[in-house]
Amino acid sequence: MVTDKLSNSFFSGLKDGIPIGLGYLSVSFTFGIMAVNSGLPVWIAVLISMTNLTSAGQFAGINLINAGAPYIEMALAQLVINMRYSLMSLSLTQKTDKSFNTLHRLILSFGITDEIFAVASGKPHDIDTKYMYGLITVPYWGWALGTLIGAAAGSILPESVSSALNIAIYGMFLAIIIPPAKKARPVLWVIILSVTISFVLRYTPYLNKLSEGFVIIICAIAASGFGALFYPIKEVAE
Repeated sequence: MVTDKLSNSFFSGLKDGIPIGLGYLSVSFTFGIMAVNSGLPVWIAVLISMTNLTSAGQFAGINLINAGAPYIEMALAQLVINMRYSLMSLSLTQKTDKSFNTLHRLILSFGITDEIFAVASGKPHDIDTKYMYGLITVPYWGWALGTLIGAAAGSILPESVSSALNIAIYGMFLAIIIPPAKKARPVLWVIILSVTISFVLRYTPYLNKLSEGFVIIICAIAASGFGALFYPIKEVAE
């Protein structure tokens, strides 16, 4: 595969990352409010976003912190939720050029998210480090800035308004799962199974004693295992 130098520039990556960064700005705004409402100071909320860059993992982490979950439970939940990033990084190595040494791989792997992976893997040519650094820059700072704005707003807004804004996270998750569920039947069944398991664990005696972290782990593993077993993705030969 031939590398396109013009499309592999830092500024080309920067340009491709702008839409992702704008999207992250709004989502992390909600995270900032949620973190402050959970009792975390503004600087801790921002520090979490600057050292994690994982929306689902961070929202789940806040809930686990509120529930007083032990460190091992939080670690397992984050492992299950974020394991997909390891697979994305491995897949993306098939499109990287010789400029990716070990140090660049370690640094850039931190910035791999669903959207960044989709844009990078969709390039019709090999990608180099300059493009990847540009692609990650705007989303990273958009996520951190959105968290800062949301956390600051949550600390000064009336509690009633701040609490109401927490509902936005549920709207975001619905916006993520409904479109693919309408187009793909396997996605719909995986979602239904996950919701059913969560409902059973929440309202069944004794089972409702399970902590939130382990409920997340059970739902994620069971639903994804069901999808992999009954709806495997067929590989298409190149």
